[in-house]
Amino acid sequence: MIAKTWNVSFETHRKGQRVMTTRKQSPALHEGRIPRISRLMALAHHLERLVVTGVVKDYAELARLGHVSRARISQIMNLLLLAPEIQEEILFLPKTMSGHDPIKLKHLQPICLEMDWGRQKEKWVLMSSPIKSIR
Repeated sequence: MIAKTWNVSFETHRKGQRVMTTRKQSPALHEGRIPRISRLMALAHHLERLVVTGVVKDYAELARLGHVSRARISQIMNLLLLAPEIQEEILFLPKTMSGHDPIKLKHLQPICLEMDWGRQKEKWVLMSSPIKSIR
């Protein structure tokens, strides 16, 4: 008689489904998350493309489709008023490893409403310098 020994583990997935595996999986590494403001900036560019290409009629339709208010769409779309260099920095902000994101949409709204890109950059440097020193 031949006896074999197997290491078997059971994992519980969605809806209580149990799956048998023969190898032990290592836990996924915690790599942080993309800051919300970076995702909102990408969303603003995507929504702008939808309007420009005619997929949706206007921002009001976007608000209806997204089940958000028109004011919220305006807040998100105002991110496109930022200087291109600032937009690029926002898109490539470092991942947040724990806690709250250091830059929030409400912090950027006054900068978005500044017409002069030079003054926008000055305000951005003042706001983002503590974050850059952490990197």
